[in-house]
Amino acid sequence: MTVYAIGDIHGHLTKLRAAHARVDADRAAHGTDTAPLIHIGDLVDRGPDSACVIACLMRLQARDPRIVTLTGNHDAMFLRWLETGPGPDPRDPPHVRYLSDKAGGGATLASYDVDPTGPPDEVHDEAVARIPRGHRDFLAGLPRWHRAGDCLFVHAGLRPGILVEDQDPEDLIWIRDAFLEDPRDHGALVVHGHTPVDTVTHMDNRLAIDTGAAYGGPLSAVAIEGREVFLLTEDGRVPVPRPR
Repeated sequence: MTVYAIGDIHGHLTKLRAAHARVDADRAAHGTDTAPLIHIGDLVDRGPDSACVIACLMRLQARDPRIVTLTGNHDAMFLRWLETGPGPDPRDPPHVRYLSDKAGGGATLASYDVDPTGPPDEVHDEAVARIPRGHRDFLAGLPRWHRAGDCLFVHAGLRPGILVEDQDPEDLIWIRDAFLEDPRDHGALVVHGHTPVDTVTHMDNRLAIDTGAAYGGPLSAVAIEGREVFLLTEDGRVPVPRPR
């Protein structure tokens, strides 16, 4: 079974369209018309086109049952900021504020023609008024994990040794070291983003596909067959090496 996946988008519509084009070309070349395509989350923040990215994926998912979109920590922060106001949300790490340069939420608001630099309460009120309810409902309905083939897809990772059904939902969008540093087999190949890597990296028990689109890097698309992985390029498939 072939499964496609695309890494963290972070408001880059042009990169997303190019990644979709590479998936379409691979479908045509390898006859994989029924293969699902999973977006690993972090649709918004940092890049210039978050509103358009959401609108694009809403349209695609509505008409194409092969399309799956997961939620990431930035998508969750965006919704929480809209729901609870400009103050900190206890579900987010204390060092992360949504409209800080670190989180990049200001770029998302700007994509909806909201000036993020005004008084916090006024910015929040304007954002709630301008951001379509359909966009908010779409993000709120996104799952935190998805199984397909031999893979488990999740934005950040999982707590090793715990069934995905029993995971803390916050770990699925925020976890780093406890997952990244654990070499144990998770039963499925865990395909994740969240922690940027220079190139798509196969660690045998997990596959990291966030290649830093938010920071000027590429938005990577991969084809997965069993535990074999291929990076999709303009020239076709390039095998992703596994650890020796």
